[in-house]
This record gives sequence, structure tokens and C-alpha cells, in this order.
Amino acid sequence: MENYFTVGETAKIVKTTSETLRHYDRIGLVKPSRKEEWTGYRYYSKQDIVRLNTIHALRSMELSLGEIREVLEYDDLQKIVGFLERAERKADEKIAELQYCKAKIQLARKDYEKKRQGRQPVDGPFLQEFPERVILLSHTLEAPTLENLWDYLRHFYDQIDPAEREWYDFEDVAGIYTREGSSRLFAVCIRHGEAQSLLTLPAGAYLCADCTEENRGAVVDGLMRTARQAYGAEPEFTVQLIVVSGILQWNYQAQVYLGNP
Repeated sequence: MENYFTVGETAKIVKTTSETLRHYDRIGLVKPSRKEEWTGYRYYSKQDIVRLNTIHALRSMELSLGEIREVLEYDDLQKIVGFLERAERKADEKIAELQYCKAKIQLARKDYEKKRQGRQPVDGPFLQEFPERVILLSHTLEAPTLENLWDYLRHFYDQIDPAEREWYDFEDVAGIYTREGSSRLFAVCIRHGEAQSLLTLPAGAYLCADCTEENRGAVVDGLMRTARQAYGAEPEFTVQLIVVSGILQWNYQAQVYLGNP
């Protein structure tokens, strides 16, 4: 039977499973063209394989089997042309969505590569010099959450007057600013306008320590004591920079200002 193929052979040709072919047979979508009376073996013709490949293509458009059955039964060329036009638009939308997802994945990969090559965690407090930094405080957010951290820049752009947004650019850095018991999430500005929620972190030496969400409070309190006892400083604020450590995880670098000698 040169022009006929077994269920197994057909499954390989159309890149599906034998069970899928049996299901199509049961529901009458594609029945094998030949069946041996005594053995019950079923065989598919080349025309059956064309129909199966057509079904595979239509399934990739996320059509249900019921919709596919209806399309395959069209005998009106106008209907077929209309369907193919809709299918083409749907394919274009899917391609655009996949391209957008790929671009986001590429940006995320580059971002994580940059973070991986950055400063490694240090055990215990350490001193670090920082230049003057201008930050924009959130009007409402006090700390990062899964819901806000991964799109935090949108939050800050949204709180800026639309007419002034073009004046602002931000570093890929967020943190928590705490003063007199009040905390606000912030973004670090590259350039900015004159919003009331802007704040300048002075240049100079900062006493720093790496910490987690669980021990952040204790670490900050320890840095404050050390700043007073060892350096004679009276810090008026603390900063906790967010350090991404995984896809859904982050830690902090706590910073206490010691002054600018």
C-alpha cells in the first residue's frame, strides 16, 4: 500500500501523536481512508495527511476543533478568503506579542548580567563615598512589593505632571528613604524638573551594610549606633538601596550618612 500510511507513520509525518489521530477519528474530524476488514488496521492517504497538516496549522491559530470543522467544510470562496484574512491579522498580532516578549526578556537578561557583574555582598559594615544624588520620593509607596518593584518607574512617571515628564530620566535604582520614622520608596534621578517630592542626598561618606528584609531594621539600628559612637555623627536619615538578588527576590544595602569632611 504505497500511498497509504499506518497510524504510527502518519503521526510522525504530521508531528502529532497516535492518540490525537484516534481522537480525530472518533469525533469524525479526520477518518482514515482505508480500514482492513479482518484486522481493523486503519491507514491514512496522502489526502488525509494534507487535511491533518491543515488542522495542525489551524490549531496554531488557537481555533477550537469545532471551529476547525466549520472552516474545513466551507464551500464559499468568499468565506475562505475572509477567514484567511482574519487568520493573517491574528498571526500578525501573535508575532508582535512574541517580539514584545522577546524584547522584554532581552532587557531583563542584560539587566541581570549587569547586576551579576556588580559589587559582591560584603560581611559587616563598610565605608563608601557617594556623589550627590537627587531622588524622587513616592507619594504613596513606603516599601517595595512584588506588585510595584518590577514596574516601579511607571509609578514615578505617573505621579509627575504629564507636561513635565519629558524632563525626567531615572537610573535603574530604587530604595527606601527614612526620616523621623517615616519611609518612602524613591527613584534616583538622572535629570529632573522641580517637583516638590524631589530630595537631595548629600555627597560624602556613608556607613553601609548589606541586609535582608528580615534583618533590615536591626542592621539599620546597628549602623546608627556605630555612626554615633565611632564617628560622632548624628544621622538625620537612612537609605536602603534595593539590591535584586533573584527573579522574585531582593535584599538591601543600608546607608547612613556620616558627613562630608
